[in-house]
Amino acid sequence: MQKVIVTGGTGFIGAHLSNALAVAGYAVHAFDNFVAGRRAVDKRVKVHEADVRDKGALKRVFKGANYVFHLAALPRVQFSIEKPLETSEVNIMGTMNMLIAARDAGVARVVYASSSSVYGDQKALPLHEGLPATPKSPYAMQKYFGEVMCRTFSEVYKLPTVSLRYFNVYGPGLDPDGAYALVIGKFLKQRGMGKPMTITSDGKQTRDFTHVSDVVRANLLAMKSPKLGKGEALNIGAGHNVSVNTIAHLIGGPTVKIPPRVEPRHTLADIRLAKRMLGWKPSVRFEDGLAELKALFKIA
Repeated sequence: MQKVIVTGGTGFIGAHLSNALAVAGYAVHAFDNFVAGRRAVDKRVKVHEADVRDKGALKRVFKGANYVFHLAALPRVQFSIEKPLETSEVNIMGTMNMLIAARDAGVARVVYASSSSVYGDQKALPLHEGLPATPKSPYAMQKYFGEVMCRTFSEVYKLPTVSLRYFNVYGPGLDPDGAYALVIGKFLKQRGMGKPMTITSDGKQTRDFTHVSDVVRANLLAMKSPKLGKGEALNIGAGHNVSVNTIAHLIGGPTVKIPPRVEPRHTLADIRLAKRMLGWKPSVRFEDGLAELKALFKIA
């Protein structure tokens, strides 16, 4: 059995990925400090409680690894604005520690979880990988620097890497108080508590929401695609965006407006490169994915 490491392997996306890898027959090791909570994982997944800032722990767990998926991060945009140093220690230095451990272990490939936030605000949509990165928050800057580090390790140390730019991942297991699909989770929690949904600004801002099962599938394909491995960055999104107002309408219930915050106005993924390099395309319609979550949250 090939050994696979998933940092952040019991988080929202990480747990889905760890479970899928275990089902596929890999010896999966989830490396996580549980700061974002701990999701249930397949009993075949070996869980290591450790932090990516711990170089010794990384070296021990990575020994003999064939593949690494790096999802460990402090992902909140607002938190990164308030705590730029603390988030940089995890999102930048933690990624550097991971890359060194992967290089020293001789892994066949690192798949790095990046973010659509690296684009910032762009004049035209959809967002394609040829656009310059214009981060609007420390978190976005940190994620982009992670891509640069991956590409550099591929060039200098011949460590095969690929970066996947996630676009607003949602699905079963999302934390209603967490960073991924924050609007969806927040709205579902508010509705469940009988409170109005809080819409920032005018609610016309849009996001490209991507179901977690589609993200997992993209990761599995990126692990072994012969067309990748030199630090390439690929968009992983639905290729369709939805406004905050539309989300509130689909969930149903009263709303209230609150002041705007620092964030890109619109996101929409150009996914042609992922289709060409991975043979991947999204399969879950947003309306179906949201209906699934409404059922899980017991919202009529």
